[in-house]
Parts: sequence; C-alpha cells; structure tokens
Amino acid sequence: MLKILFICTGNICRSPTAEGVFNKLAIDLGLSDKTHAQSCGIMGWHEGNHPDNRAITAAKKRGVDLAKLQAREISIDDFHKFDILFAMDKGHFNQCQEIAPKGTAQKIKLFLKPVASDFNNSEIPDPYYGGDDGFELVLDMIFAASNHWLIKLMKK
Repeated sequence: MLKILFICTGNICRSPTAEGVFNKLAIDLGLSDKTHAQSCGIMGWHEGNHPDNRAITAAKKRGVDLAKLQAREISIDDFHKFDILFAMDKGHFNQCQEIAPKGTAQKIKLFLKPVASDFNNSEIPDPYYGGDDGFELVLDMIFAASNHWLIKLMKK
C-alpha cells in the first residue's frame, strides 16, 4: 500500500481537505486497498483541532467528510513512514526539505505541480484569511491534482 502524507501550515484547511478528497476518490476508483492518505501541518498550532468549519462545509457539499479529522504536527518519523509527502506550497516544500532525514528528501513533492497549468499556479493558496470562495478554489485544485496522481497510480 502506498502511504501518502499531505502537508500545509497548521493542518486545518488545505492538507485535511487533500486527505479527505484523495481518500474519497481512491475509494470511488477502487484504489483504497492500494493507497491511503493522511495529513499534518508544519506547525502544531492547531494540534487536536478539527479542520476549519469553512473547509468542512465546502467539502461536505462535494461529498467529502472532513469533520472527524484532527490536526497534528509533522514528525521526523513521517519521512520514513510515508512513501510520498505532498507539500501544498513552495514554503512547505522547502521546510520539509530542510528537516528531511538523510535519504528521504526525494519523497517530497509539490502536490499541484502536475496540473499547475490548469490553474496558472503551482501552489495551493491558503484560504484561511479569505472568504468561502477560497475554499471552493482549493477544492477545485485538490480534486484536479488528486485525480492526476490517482490515475498515475492506476497505471503502475
């Protein structure tokens, strides 16, 4: 089983949304026995908290349940435990590169990069300080990137 970790700043908006969407799509595509995703934050500010209510509401409208997820901070063990670590933006990517134990940095990828041209952006923006439309855009981006990566997995 391929183990995937999604990483954002505090693990209450982007990365739990990616976890929920990716796992739902994997189930829908019959790949839940081949891959499983989790999420975490670079910072532990929200550790133990559920995702932002706006993320929960936006995801629920698209059939994705985030309500039971809980924030946690990344650990050094994660670099060994997971096969792929998907960073939501370049800052997270760089921070993960800095703390990655020897021999694990190649596992870190920028999640949106393969579909960046569809959005004129290689990063998933943080919707936390904006309105509901930011959470919708994040979902559009995450669905597109998740579909790309899952299709790639199906070919293996």
